[in-house]
Amino acid sequence: MKLLFASDSFKGTLSSQQIIRLLKASAEKIFPGCETVGVPIADGGEGTVEAVITVTGGKYRQVKVHGPLMEETTASYGVFHGDRAVIEMAAASGLPMVPVEKRNPLETTTYGTGELIRDALEQGYRKIAVAIGGSATNDGGMGAMRALGVRFLDQEGRTLEGRGRDLEKVDKIDVSGLHPAVSEAEITVMCDVNNPLTGPDGATYTFGKQKGGTPDILDRLEAGMKQYAGVMRRNGMDVEQMAGAGAAGGLGAALCGYLHANLKSGIETVLDLMDFDSLLEGTDLVVTGEGRMDWQSAFGKVPSGVGLRCRAKGIPAVAIVGGIGDGAEKMYDFGVESIMSTINGAMDLEEALSRAEELYAEAADRTFRMVRTGMKISGVSE
Repeated sequence: MKLLFASDSFKGTLSSQQIIRLLKASAEKIFPGCETVGVPIADGGEGTVEAVITVTGGKYRQVKVHGPLMEETTASYGVFHGDRAVIEMAAASGLPMVPVEKRNPLETTTYGTGELIRDALEQGYRKIAVAIGGSATNDGGMGAMRALGVRFLDQEGRTLEGRGRDLEKVDKIDVSGLHPAVSEAEITVMCDVNNPLTGPDGATYTFGKQKGGTPDILDRLEAGMKQYAGVMRRNGMDVEQMAGAGAAGGLGAALCGYLHANLKSGIETVLDLMDFDSLLEGTDLVVTGEGRMDWQSAFGKVPSGVGLRCRAKGIPAVAIVGGIGDGAEKMYDFGVESIMSTINGAMDLEEALSRAEELYAEAADRTFRMVRTGMKISGVSE
C-alpha cells in the first residue's frame, strides 16, 4: 500500500513537514509496512519556494535587494532543474517587511522583486515562475520594471523612482533599456485573483486598505493607476481590464504587459513545477489538507488542486483540516472524498492552536482507521 501526503501548512501552528511526520507515524501504526511519500505543498503564496525546492532537490540563491521602502535587504529565490527559477515577490516586497506604522502604499515599491527577476535572468535562468501574493505595494509594477531597465518619465522628462506616488506622474514609458534576456525567458505568474487593474474591484480599492491606504490615499492611487494604465495603453499594453492585472498592486499588469508573462493558477503551477502527477504513480491514497476548509478552498487552494489531480488519475484523496466552515462540502466536487477535522470537542481557538500537533495526530489515526474499515468492508487486503 502506497500513501502520498500532500498537505498545505496550518499557518501559525503546523508546517507541511510537521504534518508529513505526523501522518507517517500514524500510517505506519495503522498500516504496518506501508510505503509513504510526503511532499510539502503551497498554493503559490507563502512557502512556495520552499515546497518546490524541497521536492525538486533544488537550492536557494541569496541576493542583495531593496525592500518595499527601498531599504537594503537580502532575499532568496529557488533554482532547480538547470534553467528554472521560482521567486516569491513577498521575499523582497512583502507586507510583513514594512512596520505597521510605516505602511503607506504611496511610498512602497516592487523594485526588489524586479531585482530578483533580473538576477535570475543574469544567472542564465530562462524559465521563471513568480508568486505574487502578499505584497506591500500598489505601484503598478513600476518599481520591478525599473529594476529591469524600463524608464518612467514625468511631463518634464524626469525619471520616476517607481513608488505608488509616481503613478499619477507618469507621462512617458521608455522600454528601450529593458533587460535583453527578457526576450529569451518564459515567465509564469502564479496568480489566483481575477481583479482588473482599476475600478471598484481593481488593485487599489480591493487590496490597498490592508497595505495602509486611507480613503484619501486610495482615491489618489486609483486616479494615478488610471493615468498609468492610459500611458501603458499608448505603448501597446492594453491590460487595464485584464483578469489578474490588479494582483499585487498591479504587478500582474506589469509582468504581462512588459515581460509577456503568462498568468496561471498558483497551485497548478506549483504542482507542475514539482511534477506532481509522476508522484501519483502507484499511489493508493492521498492525504491533503489545510488549516481551514470552506467554500473558498475550491478557488485555487491546495486541497482543490491536489484533489483534481487525484480524480484525473482515479486515486482517492481525503483531507485533514483544522476547521470546517460553510461550503466545505464543495470540495467533494474537486476530488476530495472525505474531510476530517482535527477538532474533537468543544474548545476555544487558543486551545486548538496550542494543541495543534496532538489534535492532528489523533485526527490522522481516525482517518486511517476509517480507511482500514472501508478496506475490510470491501474485502481489500492491506
